Amino acid sequence: MKRHLLLVLLTGCFYFFQSCGNASQQANALSQKVVLAYVTSWSDVMPNPELVTHINYAFGHVNNTFNGVRIDNEGRLKQIVALKAQRPDLKVLLSIGGWESGRFSEMAADENNRLSFAKDCQRVVKEFGLDGIDIDWEYPTSSAANISSSPEDTDNYTLMMRDIRQAIGKDKLLTLASVGNAQYINFRAILNYIDFVNIMAYDMANAPKHHSALYRASIAGWLTSDEALKAHLNSGIPVERLVLGMPFYGRGGKLMSNRDFRDIDFSGEYTEQWNDTAKVPYLINKEGTMVLGYDNPRSLAIKCEYILEKGLLGAMYWEYSGDNDNADLARTVYEGIMKTSK
Repeated sequence: MKRHLLLVLLTGCFYFFQSCGNASQQANALSQKVVLAYVTSWSDVMPNPELVTHINYAFGHVNNTFNGVRIDNEGRLKQIVALKAQRPDLKVLLSIGGWESGRFSEMAADENNRLSFAKDCQRVVKEFGLDGIDIDWEYPTSSAANISSSPEDTDNYTLMMRDIRQAIGKDKLLTLASVGNAQYINFRAILNYIDFVNIMAYDMANAPKHHSALYRASIAGWLTSDEALKAHLNSGIPVERLVLGMPFYGRGGKLMSNRDFRDIDFSGEYTEQWNDTAKVPYLINKEGTMVLGYDNPRSLAIKCEYILEKGLLGAMYWEYSGDNDNADLARTVYEGIMKTSK
């Protein structure tokens, strides 16, 4: 009887410490800061793996039969995965979706299609040696991006994330991109299925308003990065599972088109200004009108300080090839986030 009790106690202790170890590993994984770059299929710029911890490859799509995954430029995806040879701890995910990428609504509404899609996500992860899947459905219940939608999309989104998690397993990453105001998704319902959320804290205005202001100011658009964070916290996501997005491009309006940071003209025709309330730069023309709102190393460094002060998991940006040849933006973000992790 004593031997039996001793065996029970030892077994209980084993499982207790094993569960503590697993919980500790999960906590450590979440405590490691994230610097995530979206890298596109249509660019030929190769990211420096020493300046990122995660890469989301853009894009995969729901296939034409609503039951699988189609990948843009599989050869480039393989090149991106090969960067893991230079940095073994680099995480590479396939981002499925993007603006005007549809067929999510039809797929998620049908159980058979949804399960087949989830199973194909698992195939893709295994076949390409990926570390997980990122979902960029823009947006459930909305046809703003010229895609089909349904009032049931939000509930079906939850089922889709559940099925993907079950298919790829608990050791792979499952993340998502979320619009700044945290609408369209029931975050409390999916929290047990996902690892972290990438907040798209950009595209929140056109000039003469700024699309990625950190704080509320007269030049800020309909939402700021700070307000986007608060919206996601109010939706039920813990701050340590939030990644704040930043743009490597500027948004113009009627007087100037959108353009990557590398292509911004700082010549005499335009003058760079700084708003010390919004903490962002912008260009004005000779009449003093804002023609382009963007981020530069100064504003990104401030956003990185904000991320660390607020306790977020890290930073994300769209997209790597928008940077200049010196990688000034990417280097600023990496050094700004990782300086306390070394």
